[in-house]
Amino acid sequence: MSPSTRTVAPPDRSTRPTPAAERSRRLRAGWPSTVLAKWIMAVTGVIFALFVLVHMIGNLKVYTGPEHFDAYALWLRTLLEPLLPYEGFLWIFRTVLLICLVLHVWCAVVISRRARIARGPHRRRGLRGMDSFAARTMPVTGIVLLLFIVFHLLDLTAGVGVAPEGFQHTTPEASHAYANLVASFSRPWAAAVYIAAMVMLFLHLAHGLWSALCDVGITVAERVRGTVMLLCGAYGLAVMIGNISIPLAVLTGVVR
Repeated sequence: MSPSTRTVAPPDRSTRPTPAAERSRRLRAGWPSTVLAKWIMAVTGVIFALFVLVHMIGNLKVYTGPEHFDAYALWLRTLLEPLLPYEGFLWIFRTVLLICLVLHVWCAVVISRRARIARGPHRRRGLRGMDSFAARTMPVTGIVLLLFIVFHLLDLTAGVGVAPEGFQHTTPEASHAYANLVASFSRPWAAAVYIAAMVMLFLHLAHGLWSALCDVGITVAERVRGTVMLLCGAYGLAVMIGNISIPLAVLTGVVR
């Protein structure tokens, strides 16, 4: 038989993987594993949860007046001197937070992508009420908070772009943290940005803490499940109220 008359057998369609098998193969092919990604998200999430609480407690020193607040800001920059240079501890801490942020966002993208692959054309069901709203809005609140971090750093750390006019950097000789904070929150639009971001933080934090407990394998008995979820929500609510009180205090003249 000549090459021109040779017939080619049609492909065996029975050997093609089913959609479910293809999704399973794609889920197994990635790194890190979903379990490891959830652990990384849980650990970095808890680190951020502790940070925002401590950060809020420090910010509440604004109610003690400019002298105490500026002294606190200067203390943070001179912590562990002379073992570390000026602002040495702050830069180490910022680097750790940045690494945690990168890992947290990366794992969130990985898990979200794999969840979409696993669900296929089906939508997630079984969640109700506030739990459903918080769970479904986690990607949105996460993106908003990521943008807010950039805004916050430009406003009250770098002092550029969106920072208030007359921003002054803290030096080893003097701190201007109190004046910068009051100048920033005296602008209604800037105060509104902070207040809106804290509402997003509450939603993200309350559901994120509960998810972290589940992801690391902590079993919560059914009888105390509601109480634990309530405590996670109370934690986020406390951070939100504490932080929101500051721009409101500046706008109303309580802090000036």
